[in-house]
Amino acid sequence: MAKFTVNEELLQQIETLQTLLKNNIAGMFGGNRKSKTYGSSCEFVDYRDYMPGDDVTKIDWNAYARFDKLYEKLYLDERQMHTRIYIDASRSMDYGRGQKAEQALRLAATLAYISICEMEKVSIFIIRDSQVIDVLNGIVGKEAYIGSIGKLNEIEFDGDSFISDAILQSRVGHGDGMSVIISDFLTDNNYEDAIDHLADKRRDILCIQVLSREEMNPQLRGKMHLFDSENTRKSYRKKIDREIVRAYKDALQYTVDRIKNYCEARGAAYMLTNAEDSMAEIFFGKLTDMEVLK
Repeated sequence: MAKFTVNEELLQQIETLQTLLKNNIAGMFGGNRKSKTYGSSCEFVDYRDYMPGDDVTKIDWNAYARFDKLYEKLYLDERQMHTRIYIDASRSMDYGRGQKAEQALRLAATLAYISICEMEKVSIFIIRDSQVIDVLNGIVGKEAYIGSIGKLNEIEFDGDSFISDAILQSRVGHGDGMSVIISDFLTDNNYEDAIDHLADKRRDILCIQVLSREEMNPQLRGKMHLFDSENTRKSYRKKIDREIVRAYKDALQYTVDRIKNYCEARGAAYMLTNAEDSMAEIFFGKLTDMEVLK
C-alpha cells in the first residue's frame, strides 16, 4: 500500500485505547477465556470412558462405585491462547480510495495488541486467491509486537480471495483461542465452510465486515460504465436511477443479512463497520454492545 496505515500515531492511539479498556475486557478477550481442549489444569469439565493406557489417577472412583464402570475425568487445558487474524487481501478491499484496506489493517493491529496485552500469542495472515499467507506468526509480548506490526503496511490488496479454500487447508489450532476474519464479504465465493471449520475446531469466531461509505450509501446517478473490482474484464453499462439504487441497497442488505445470520447460526460473532469508523467507536461501541467486550 502507498500509505503507511500502521504508524506511530496509530500505535499511540491503540495503546491509549487498550489502557482504557484493560479493566473492562471480557467476552472473547480477557482472563475468562480458556482453552477448549482438555489438559491438566484443576478445573473439571467432563467425563469420558476410561481406556487402557489412560492416567489411572484421573479415574473417578465414586462414579465407578455408582455405575460399575470406569470413567476418566477431563480438565481444561491451560495452554496459552492463540489469536489468529485473517485479512481478505482481494482487490475489492481496496475500493473506496483504499479506506476499506486501511480499516482492515487498523482493526488487525488493534485486535492483535489487545490479545498481546492479554498474554496471548498472535498470528496475522492474508487471504489471497486460495492461500493463507503468513504476515506475522506466533508473536508474543509487546516488544515483538512493536518490532513486527509494521509489516502490515507491506500488504498488497489485489486479485480475488477464496476464504474457505484458503482456511480449510491451513493450520487453525483446536480450541486454543479466537479466529477473526476481516473482509467485505462482497463475494459469491464460499466463506460458509470456513466458519463451519473454525466452529468444528472449537474456536471463538469473530467475522468483521468492512464496507466503504460509497458501498453503504451510493451516490452514483446517470449513465455509468462500471467495472468489477476483482475481475476488470467484467463491466456493466447502466443508467443509474432511483430504482437501480433501491435494488442495489436491497441486494446489499441481503448480503449483510446472509453473513450475519450464518454467523449467529454457528455461534460466531459478527460486526458490520464503516471504513471510516474510528477504533474508539468500534471498541467502545459496537464490540461492547455485542458483548465481545464488556
